[in-house]
Amino acid sequence: MKNVLVLGASGYIGSQLLMQLCNKGYNVTATARQLDYLEARTVPHSHLTLTYLDLADRDATLALVPQFDIVYFLVHGMAQGHDFVEYEVSLAENFKAALQQSKVEQVIYLSALQPQTGNSEHLQARKMTGEILRQSGIPITELRAGVIIGPGSAAFEIMRDFVYNLPVLITPKWVESKANPIALDNLNHYLLQLALHPTGENKLYEAGGPDVLSYRDQFKLICHASKQPYRLYATSLLTPKMASYWLGMVTSVPSTIGAALLAGLEHDFVADSTEIERRFPQPLISFADMVTTSIEKEGTFVLSNVWGFDPAALKRWQAGYGYYPKQTGASIQSDLSAEQLWQVVKTIGNQNDPYFFANVLWRTREWLDIFFGGNKPIRRSPEGPELKIGDHIDSWKVIRCEKNHFLSLLFGMKGPGLGRLEFTINDLGDKRELNITAWWHPQGFRGLLYWFAMMPAHLFIFKGMVKAIVRKAKELP
Repeated sequence: MKNVLVLGASGYIGSQLLMQLCNKGYNVTATARQLDYLEARTVPHSHLTLTYLDLADRDATLALVPQFDIVYFLVHGMAQGHDFVEYEVSLAENFKAALQQSKVEQVIYLSALQPQTGNSEHLQARKMTGEILRQSGIPITELRAGVIIGPGSAAFEIMRDFVYNLPVLITPKWVESKANPIALDNLNHYLLQLALHPTGENKLYEAGGPDVLSYRDQFKLICHASKQPYRLYATSLLTPKMASYWLGMVTSVPSTIGAALLAGLEHDFVADSTEIERRFPQPLISFADMVTTSIEKEGTFVLSNVWGFDPAALKRWQAGYGYYPKQTGASIQSDLSAEQLWQVVKTIGNQNDPYFFANVLWRTREWLDIFFGGNKPIRRSPEGPELKIGDHIDSWKVIRCEKNHFLSLLFGMKGPGLGRLEFTINDLGDKRELNITAWWHPQGFRGLLYWFAMMPAHLFIFKGMVKAIVRKAKELP
């Protein structure tokens, strides 16, 4: 039984690959910088261990990597923003140093297709990472893929958000670029087979699907599969920089990731997958079928700790909400202990001061529910003294609760989307950080309008709430 390490396991590819590796009989260790994020999206398994690791920590990387036979390197730094190239290179250097002190049999590195012309920092970073890893002396299998189609794939989510959230699709001129996207199931087949059949040498493969299509044609097929009207206009006025801002408004994909991907979509990306198809043959899924399947499976991620497996969330979820949510919030740091902050947080819903700040605005929104087709507000408070899953706070419902650390409330009012409100207390050593975050999955164009209409109130309320909670905590005996 091989010991497998998955670096970057909290990402889209890694998080769904873990169970498949476990079911193949591997002992799997999954690492992430945001361990809470990974734990919430992972089903426990006897062969699975979740471990915190920041590859930027050279000593921790040197200590962990040599314990494994096979390593999947699924890390990218696009979320870092403008300096992610330097960041990715530094991670690759740390990983290379750890490999040089190990007996790892094979590294499987999921990379990106390289364009014949043009330049993209995101794609250049992927190429440089591969070159660095090959200097380690350990066999590196680099699998270069283009657009991956599946619920949660950033490139796919950008396109499906445009389709669901806009009555008219306004795109940059790159919409005429061509690609042969690959289905997630087909990519997984290659990733699993590469672990089963190591070559003992450095290998580089390209992986793509059977259909070469322009992005315009892809949009057309996504519209058809989702039963949305197809109205697309491409304009040269939408420069790459302007397009990244436009993307940030229309879609919920993190803007740093979206901007990096947009830079790459200006070019044709057609994979020559002849070699890997010959080595690991499989039926390749057509683009139309992979889109239809992805849309049908969009709601499956609600079946996770993110939503507390709550039946109300499952019932309200519908096609069009999308994998990535919109988010806003506020944070504050304090010398108070997590226990002191939690003593205030857990009193949410108290009749005297239910929301800590701007209670009139909270009550006004509840009454506005009548205009959205709801009923007269119902006043409900937790029995106490401790919050528990299932407690109702007016129209909200507790779906996750971790004492002194985390609270998640399901949005129960009427609105064009699905949302939750979260309180997080993080220990930073000499200080504690209190975060309040609102998450919102818009239901189409109306859901977007609702989100932006509520944004000024959200920013005002949440900044006031974090300050009020700290102030109240300081006043406790």
